[in-house]
Amino acid sequence: MSETALVDPFGRRIEYVRVSVTDRCDLRCFYCMPRGFRDFEEPEHWLSFDELERVMAAFARLGTRRIRLTGGEPLVRRDLPDLAARLSALPGVEDISLSTNATRLAKSAEALFAGGVRRINVSLDSLKPEVFREVTAGKLDKVIAGLMAAKRAGFRPIKINMVVMGGVNEDEVEDMVDFCLEHGFTLRFIETMPMGATGREATDRFVDLRRVKERLAQRFELIPGMMPGGGPARYVRVAGTDLHIGFITPISQHFCETCNRVRLSVDGTIYTCLGNEHKLELRPRLRTGCSDRELEEAILEAIALKPERHEFRERPEKVLRFMSMTGG
Repeated sequence: MSETALVDPFGRRIEYVRVSVTDRCDLRCFYCMPRGFRDFEEPEHWLSFDELERVMAAFARLGTRRIRLTGGEPLVRRDLPDLAARLSALPGVEDISLSTNATRLAKSAEALFAGGVRRINVSLDSLKPEVFREVTAGKLDKVIAGLMAAKRAGFRPIKINMVVMGGVNEDEVEDMVDFCLEHGFTLRFIETMPMGATGREATDRFVDLRRVKERLAQRFELIPGMMPGGGPARYVRVAGTDLHIGFITPISQHFCETCNRVRLSVDGTIYTCLGNEHKLELRPRLRTGCSDRELEEAILEAIALKPERHEFRERPEKVLRFMSMTGG
C-alpha cells in the first residue's frame, strides 16, 4: 500500500495513532473520571497484544509512523514494555511514545526504554501535595519518583502536561515553569475539555491559555519554538534556555486543520476525533478472521469518517464518553 494511503476527506495525512491499552487508571482526576466509576471495559473485550500488533502493523503499512501508548493509565496493563518492543519493531514505525501519570513509572522506566519508548508525556497538574490529592485522589511523591526515574533512564524529551484550572492550580503556572527549567523537562499547558459529564463540569474552571501566555510573557522572553512529535501543541521557547512551553487549546484556538491522528480504544474501536462520536469497531472483524487486506480496508473506511473539526465549543454535550474510554 502507498505511504500516502491514510489521507482523510480534508486532505490531512494520518500518520499518528494513539493506542489505548486499558481504560483503567489508578488515579481519579476529577475532570477525567468520576471518583466512584467502575463501568470499565471487560478484559475479554480488550485487544490482546497479538491483536494490537496486527492492527498497528496494518496502520504502518498504510503510512502510520508514530504510535503513542495511552490509557486510562497504560502502566496498569501488565507487561507493557513487551508490547512497546513489539510495536517498535514493526516496519515503518519510527516513534513510540507513552502518556502516563507516572505513579508506576519508577519501576518500569528502564524496561520501557529498552523496549523502544523514547518520549514520555506525564500528567502533572500541581506541585502541591494537597492540591494534587484534591485533583487526582493520589500521592504526588509517586509521580515525582517516576519522573526522576525517567530522567535517569534517558527519555528525551519528558513533557509535563498541566491542565490549567481556575481556582485550582492557575496560581501554580510560574512554579511549574521553574520546575521544568530545573529538571530539563518540556512543559505543556492544556485547556479543560468537555469530555463526558466530568469534563463538562470541569469547564466551569476553564482558563483561556492566551491569558496564561500573556502572564508568562511578563516574566520571560518568549520566542517561537518547535518540538518533535505529532501532537497539537503550539510552542514557544524561553529565551536563553532550552525550555519549550506548549499550549494545547481545543477551546480557545482549535487546531483541527493540522490534525494528523486517530485513536484506538482498548476494545478495538477507532475514534477519528476526540470531540466527535465518529468511530469504527475493529474487534468484531479481528475475531471473525478478517484478512490483512480486509483489516486495511476497515482502517481506510474509518479514516473516511474523520470530521473536519470537533465541536467542543458549539456542542459541549455531544461527547458522552469519558477521556479514559477514548485513550489519551
